[in-house]
Amino acid sequence: MTNALAHAPRASAETETRARSGPLTGKRALVTGGASGIGAAVARSLAERGAHVVVADIDEAGAAALADELGGSAWAVDLLDTAALTDDVLAEAVAGVDILVNNAGIQRINPIQDFDPADFRNIISLMLEAPFLLIRAALPRMYENKFGRVINVTSVHGIRASPFKSAYVSAKHGLEGLSKVTALEGGEYGVTSNCVSPGYVRTPLVEKQLAEQAAVHGIPEAEVLSRIMLTESAIKRLVEPEEVASLVAWLASADAAMVTGSSYTMDGGWSAR
Repeated sequence: MTNALAHAPRASAETETRARSGPLTGKRALVTGGASGIGAAVARSLAERGAHVVVADIDEAGAAALADELGGSAWAVDLLDTAALTDDVLAEAVAGVDILVNNAGIQRINPIQDFDPADFRNIISLMLEAPFLLIRAALPRMYENKFGRVINVTSVHGIRASPFKSAYVSAKHGLEGLSKVTALEGGEYGVTSNCVSPGYVRTPLVEKQLAEQAAVHGIPEAEVLSRIMLTESAIKRLVEPEEVASLVAWLASADAAMVTGSSYTMDGGWSAR
């Protein structure tokens, strides 16, 4: 299948002329799922610190609008179509990338016996296979330059399980493992790899889950946060996207040069139990 969206990143008209300064000046970052939610907050945070940001998203208009706002580039791509992510496509997409943020994700909620195998495969493809392909494509240049930052936005579900989320938990656990292997292989080349593992974040993905969780648990939607999502957290609120972005930005910085193979939870105390 040909992925019509998998063309090279396109810069806004003013990208090359807009002046930037900050600790990430001269660095190029690629953020998947970058048009909204956590990804958009990360893109803004990295751009504020001087990086040229490639906003990668299936939402072509959203990616282009944010790229224009930031003076970055947009890459319209359907990462679910991993067959279209050929070596040539990926080589062009990650050209010059110093900071890779794997953030794109989807969610499906069902008991295992009712879970559609196609949905399971899609979640694994988007949230584990696509990050592997992007990391694989980005590492050679990072190795050559003796610098690289791979930052994987996983989830508390990368270290904990919840019922009805077999595919999501499997993908996030897998991404945590892939991140550690990347850290071990990349260490001698100045490449770090880490995970940021938030609890429930105030994003469209979580808002969509409210109705799904209400249906699968047989409770009113208004009770999902208190009775399902936040029961394990010591801090009873959603994580804000900007909070996740601040941690990602630190991991991308020179200050985090000795931090690798780690997973930073931001879950309000959920995983402390």
